[in-house]
Amino acid sequence: MKAARCPALLVSAPASGQGKTLVTAALARRHRQAGRKVRVFKCGPDFLDPMILERASGAPVYQLDLFMVGEAGCRRLLADAAREADLILVEGVMGLFDGDPSAADLAARFGLPVLAVVDGSAMAQSYGALVHGLATYRDDVRVIAALANRVAGERHAAMLGQSLRGGVQWLGALPRDAGIAFPERHLGLVQADEITDLDGRIDRAAAALPGEACWLPAPVDFAGHEASTRAGRDLAGLRIAVARDAAFGFLYPANLDCLRAMGATLAFFSPLADTTLPPCDALWLPGGYPELHLDRLAGNHAMRDAIRAHHAAGKAVLAECGGMLYCLEALDDGKGAHAPMLGLMPGRATMQASLAALGLQDMALPAGSLRGHTFHYSRMDTPLSPVTRAKNPGGRTGEALFRQGSLHATYMHFYFPSSPAAVASLFGA
Repeated sequence: MKAARCPALLVSAPASGQGKTLVTAALARRHRQAGRKVRVFKCGPDFLDPMILERASGAPVYQLDLFMVGEAGCRRLLADAAREADLILVEGVMGLFDGDPSAADLAARFGLPVLAVVDGSAMAQSYGALVHGLATYRDDVRVIAALANRVAGERHAAMLGQSLRGGVQWLGALPRDAGIAFPERHLGLVQADEITDLDGRIDRAAAALPGEACWLPAPVDFAGHEASTRAGRDLAGLRIAVARDAAFGFLYPANLDCLRAMGATLAFFSPLADTTLPPCDALWLPGGYPELHLDRLAGNHAMRDAIRAHHAAGKAVLAECGGMLYCLEALDDGKGAHAPMLGLMPGRATMQASLAALGLQDMALPAGSLRGHTFHYSRMDTPLSPVTRAKNPGGRTGEALFRQGSLHATYMHFYFPSSPAAVASLFGA
């Protein structure tokens, strides 16, 4: 077996919106084109960036988070990747030092060298000062290289590169180019399958990378006490129908792996396009964008009837965030449009212009404590009383879990490997 040792790089920035996803995708595609096997991870909870990074790298993108995944879980994922890959790229979250835990904490814990991506469009020599600050802020974090994004031209790039201090390697710049930018909406980037020219944009970004950006950093050794992937077979023989389409696409690959490892058989379906559920014992409605598909969801009467019949039969339903909104009596997009939904639980939700909740969460259930996160723009009104509430890492009260018959519904997105036993209980095992 190959040693758990591989060149690795954490792609980070001083803030959100600097171009981390673009640079990570471009690097992954460029190395892949060179014949290297690239494994990409995303720091922190995120569904949208990994969709694009999976397209760029050709492999599923898993989360690394010291709270949600845990140190041992992160080490196992990195070690498994190192044994099969020629390069590991980890896209950071927000700014390098933002959050608790931060991308910097992950870099320090696993010895990941950092590539600083900085939007250079509105600066010159101050670029070097900013990178120098990132490189010297913490002694246990190594910023070894810098790359500029949205640069006006060769002269501008030269000024930025010449401003670097302290031995940070200059990897060049990406130009200001609308043809390589990824479109966005209220929750972040547009889902990969909705960007019709996504591969062309990634290829164009990869081609725009200067040659020096494609060097291989020094190998990192990820061997250690990795967490076991062995889970109980609590879901053996259970068939779970999983909603997956443009309205419900927020699925961690690790969650799917966990369900299969527990013995479940997964059958995917589309609430938008299909007229019936696949044969199943339980149903999972994950998060997504139901507010963008009100008419199609409301108009698919056959699917609505099938899900209602599943619930009326006492079969388990787990609904997360957008999946929960679909289970309500009505959903309002906040722009004048509203539509009836499944009506599995009383209440309605309305989309807001501003963020309603964001952060890591931990929900204690009788069978175990599930970790995950919340991120939504809607506000919900329901007469139901929560059966429990999550807490954030600081101990403050977080999202509610509601139960209506065989339905469990919450705004929280669960990370299933954090407690397989709790997951089994939610799916009726």
